[in-house]
Amino acid sequence: MSKFPEGFLWGGAIAANQAEGAYLEDGKGLSVSDILPVGKNRFDDLKLEVRDGVFYPSHEAIDFYHTYKEDIALLAEIGLKCFRTSIAWSRIFPNGDEQEPNEKGLVFYEEMFQTLKSYNIEPVITLSHFETPLHLVKEYGGWKNRKLISFFERYCEVVFNRYKGLVKYWMTFNEINHTHTLPLLGAGLHIGDVDEKQKLEDMYHASHHMFVASAKAVLIGHQVDMENQIGCMLSLSPVYPATCNPEDIFAANELRRRSLFYSDVQLRGEYPAYFNRIVEEHELNLTIPSEDLAVIKEGVCDYLGFSFYRSSLHEAGMKILGNTGGIIGKKNPYLQETPWGWPIDPLALRYVCNELTDRYQRPLFIVENGIGLHDKVVDGKIDDRDRMHYLKDHVEMMAEAIKDGCTIIGYTWWGPIDIVSAGTGEMEKRYGFIYVDKQNDGSGSMKRLKKESFHYYKRIIETNGASLELPAADEKEQI
Repeated sequence: MSKFPEGFLWGGAIAANQAEGAYLEDGKGLSVSDILPVGKNRFDDLKLEVRDGVFYPSHEAIDFYHTYKEDIALLAEIGLKCFRTSIAWSRIFPNGDEQEPNEKGLVFYEEMFQTLKSYNIEPVITLSHFETPLHLVKEYGGWKNRKLISFFERYCEVVFNRYKGLVKYWMTFNEINHTHTLPLLGAGLHIGDVDEKQKLEDMYHASHHMFVASAKAVLIGHQVDMENQIGCMLSLSPVYPATCNPEDIFAANELRRRSLFYSDVQLRGEYPAYFNRIVEEHELNLTIPSEDLAVIKEGVCDYLGFSFYRSSLHEAGMKILGNTGGIIGKKNPYLQETPWGWPIDPLALRYVCNELTDRYQRPLFIVENGIGLHDKVVDGKIDDRDRMHYLKDHVEMMAEAIKDGCTIIGYTWWGPIDIVSAGTGEMEKRYGFIYVDKQNDGSGSMKRLKKESFHYYKRIIETNGASLELPAADEKEQI
């Protein structure tokens, strides 16, 4: 018997900038992701421009802009109940500050959402997924400038009205807490050579402006259609203390609150008391008008969407580093790691679901979870048993969290079709149930091929999570 509720949203998730390509086609403008080269050091020495002779993987990605009908047909064959993607803001407003939207961009998403609905797949749409228009960074300094609130408000009014009846589930800012670890992606901030105080002031001003923009998006979305469910979205892979030393325990708690600060504001509608100490101890000069606080209070989000990939160990005093998977910590001797060094910790997913339920008593939506692997085609097939194991173990822990009393709307596996990695720009860091023949240097036929995990996830969805038994090593799932 299934432990998952009727209507549970089994799905998959991608982002426009990691899949669509067509980076300047049909009037689209540049976004912050379009200036990221390939490689693990892609965030070092960034230039706010496209440079000659540099390979930018987002420019073509997997060409989803032109292949979405065929790709969605494959995803429908898995049986997805929902599909998360983003609207590229710069496809609708190429510079971000125009008065009128780009009609060709609006038509593209309208037709894509209609295609999803034709297969009874519910679109789950992120309004801003590491896709701040580059012009807004260069001309205004990104989200530290409150002018972006009105630009985002105009964008939201356009898309909420245009896609009324097509889209019910929305999220405002993807992994908004990455404002600290990946400021360009998280908040359109190009941090230059400034002192720590200025850096924090810029980050918290940007965060505040995004809180106001998110709240206004919620209010607009509900005004347009009361059926709309509008969530916030955070990266919430957990942080454990490295030891039972009280110093480590409290340091890990403070580091965790740095992330939960973002959901505290967006779900509770007010700044937490602990934020006052952060402001005082760093002597921050922040402008937070009372009228903004009233908007934040009124525009709380309906649910909490989050990504989960791994856990981290934190020791008091260690330098705080992070990447797209979350905080980078010390090695955990009790856990195995992915080929990219990410600890595999399924129980932590249950832990996080309970942590968030205890804190907020709000519905949760696990909108990113998955494992990047080196997939090899052998005799025209890909036996990705490690991916199936990872999926099984995490679905089991999700089921336990539901038994614990957590309300979980759905689960969208990250990258059901291979896409460009946000962290490294690689294609060969593959998450998908569908293989895309493209390599890190951009070569390849772009041909799609079902992996063995395609059939395994299909069975999980068909049985609403009741059938998790892995196929025997010498047995393949039946198509």
